[in-house]
Amino acid sequence: MGPRTNVYVFACVFTFMLWNSIQATVENEFIANYSSSLLTNIPNNIPVHTRVLDLSHNRISGLSISEFISLSDLQVLNLSHNLITELDFSAFIFNEHLEYLDLSHNSILKVYCQTLPYLRHLDLSFNKFTVLPICQEFGNMFRLEYLGLSATMMRRSDFRYIIPLQLHTVFLTLEDFSLYEPQSLTALNTRSLHIVFAANQNFSFYLLYDGMSTSETVKIVNLRYSLSYKDFPSPTLTLLKKIKTTALMLDTVDLQWPIILQIFLFIWYSPVEHLTVRHLTFRGPLRELNEYEFLLLLSSLEQLMSVGGQMKALTLEHVRNKVYYFNQEILYRHFSEMNIASLTIYDAYMPHMLCPNRTSSFQYLNFSHNALTDELFHNCGTLTDLKSLVLRRNKFESLSKVSFMTSRMKLLKYLDMSNNLLSHAAADVQCQWAESLTELDLSSNQLTDSVFECLPVNIKKLDLQNNQITSVAKGMAELKSLKELNLASNRLADLPGCSGFTSLEFLNIEMNLILTPSADFFQSCPRVKELQAGHNPFKCSCELQDFIRLERQSGRKLFGWPAAYTCEYPEDLQGTQLKDFHLTELACNTMLLLVTALLLTLVLVGVVAFLCIYLDVLWYVQMTWQWTQTKRRAWHNHPEEQERVLRFHAFISYSERDSLWVKNELIPNLEKGEGGIQLCQHERNFIPGKSIVENIINCIEKSYKSIFVLSPNFVQSEWCHYELYFAHHKLFSENSNSLILILLAPIPSYVIPARYHKLKALMAKRTYLEWPKERSKHALFWANLRAAISINLPISFEANEEQNHITSTGSVSQYVNN
Repeated sequence: MGPRTNVYVFACVFTFMLWNSIQATVENEFIANYSSSLLTNIPNNIPVHTRVLDLSHNRISGLSISEFISLSDLQVLNLSHNLITELDFSAFIFNEHLEYLDLSHNSILKVYCQTLPYLRHLDLSFNKFTVLPICQEFGNMFRLEYLGLSATMMRRSDFRYIIPLQLHTVFLTLEDFSLYEPQSLTALNTRSLHIVFAANQNFSFYLLYDGMSTSETVKIVNLRYSLSYKDFPSPTLTLLKKIKTTALMLDTVDLQWPIILQIFLFIWYSPVEHLTVRHLTFRGPLRELNEYEFLLLLSSLEQLMSVGGQMKALTLEHVRNKVYYFNQEILYRHFSEMNIASLTIYDAYMPHMLCPNRTSSFQYLNFSHNALTDELFHNCGTLTDLKSLVLRRNKFESLSKVSFMTSRMKLLKYLDMSNNLLSHAAADVQCQWAESLTELDLSSNQLTDSVFECLPVNIKKLDLQNNQITSVAKGMAELKSLKELNLASNRLADLPGCSGFTSLEFLNIEMNLILTPSADFFQSCPRVKELQAGHNPFKCSCELQDFIRLERQSGRKLFGWPAAYTCEYPEDLQGTQLKDFHLTELACNTMLLLVTALLLTLVLVGVVAFLCIYLDVLWYVQMTWQWTQTKRRAWHNHPEEQERVLRFHAFISYSERDSLWVKNELIPNLEKGEGGIQLCQHERNFIPGKSIVENIINCIEKSYKSIFVLSPNFVQSEWCHYELYFAHHKLFSENSNSLILILLAPIPSYVIPARYHKLKALMAKRTYLEWPKERSKHALFWANLRAAISINLPISFEANEEQNHITSTGSVSQYVNN
């Protein structure tokens, strides 16, 4: 970043502060931005109510009153980085509310002045003025706070018109500077002075002195001197009486180190309290010093360091050494003996720093971005007033050695050891920290879980971000005062408990490997006010839902919720925000799920048992089993008989209580006459030696039809139920029409048992023959019944033999339909 860029950044920051201080609220509708639009003229379509107008970085070369006359509300106008060569302030005469006007980085040579009484910020820096463009009309701009100017010559009389003004900041760019009249800057009345020299010219010490005699805050950019250090005017201590500056910044300093020493010596004796030197490059003299000159300079340096001045803080940033021979130990010794409260040496390739020989006044030390090692301040007992030590981005390796370094710093409260190479093994010696240490930054190192064995006991704020920590074991650390803990960007798989951190209030555990945080975290950490746990690969599961629910109950303490909390697993939920992830209570409560499953099982078993009892399922299962066993035995015993031959026209099933009607009416009327129907009756056709079930199945199998004599007595008979079941089974297995129902007497529906659901279904769907009471209708009844079972049976010797084999009813004495 060059000087011009630094100046531009400084101007932008001031502009931002000024815009925020404008009383009128600048909303988007009042802002017109034409920056970097390749414009050569002011646009004629700018909204009339525009308050902020940006025309920077274009090619505009001229301004006229007609271009701004309609913008009566204009407050901020930026015309920087254009090609304007002449400036007539009358172009803004009708812009009575204009407070901010930036015309820097143009090519303005001539100015036509006009009083702009409301102007607070005017920037004419980085233009091509020969003399300072300060008009008499500037003296009437009493609200002016910021004034940016440029010139190649500077005389005391140039400032005569603005002497009465109470300026906050004066910004001077002195490119191609050729003349400076001493004490010219002292005519200014400003609190802050910023001077930029050209990068390729020698700066003037008297201009530096006059600047320090003018303003409380001074910043000077580009301090270079290419001549011999002997030609540089040595400042005298008599000049110190008029110095007003308390804060001095020197940016981009490239000088021979004898000149730097002279300037530092002058500043050290001045009232300057805060000195900042950025981008410092010190070179050797054009010729080598003789021994006397070298010793004289060292004597001056020792005098500089030993004398107590007003200096409180010294900051050296981006230091480069281009001296071929240089005794660094002498320089370190003088730095260590400085009688100041704050010392910063940043980015100086410094490999070491010596411990002060006597009790030091240092309260703040910052040696960041150097090459310091574990040997720093070894056995150093003189930094007893030190409160803050910053050693970021160095080469420290041992955490235990760092702890011993601080052990004798009795007032140390803050230590920054981030971006080093620190590690700690369990076998290392026990650590010994300063008891006063309350804030410790160990981020971006190589620390593992054992780091919790080497921490200050009174620590309140601990940063362990970006290390290699995988867990925080219970009992490993007892940090009862710890309030803030940063464990982001490690390898933790779960939230740490608070058994060792009883006072913890803030925890950052972002960007770890946490899939499912422990749901008991908020219970074990009741004092936690804020938890940063986003950007972890969360696994959306019941456990995670428990964690979210407990967090909500604890008062919504998740920082970054909900944007930083998304599901990583499972894949179908990847990217889903945790606030949109929900599972039912039943899915996540194992006990409830078990109880529900048990209850459902019991209900199901109960329903099945009830249905089995109500529908007599066990009976049907038993009958099916017997049917199957009978068919299997028949197959094994007489496989040649499996090809069934019909031997009977019909099998008769009836209750024993209806046997009189069957024997006196049914059988005689069907079997009489030529071509008589052959009926199968259990009393005469069941084969002795076979089971009743086998006989029933055998008769049904050898009969073309099955006749069921239905009556209230029928539904009370167990064996009738068997016969109906097997006949119905045949009906469906053979897809035949083999059932004939005879309703002997009406059967009320309430009389039929529940298990006779097949009988109910048959009576509802099939046509049955009803036995008429009138005798005149009997002939028609028997004709219909004969027609239903009419079929020619094959003549079978076995059938005749079987018929003749039946000799008595005793063979079926075990079979009684009652």
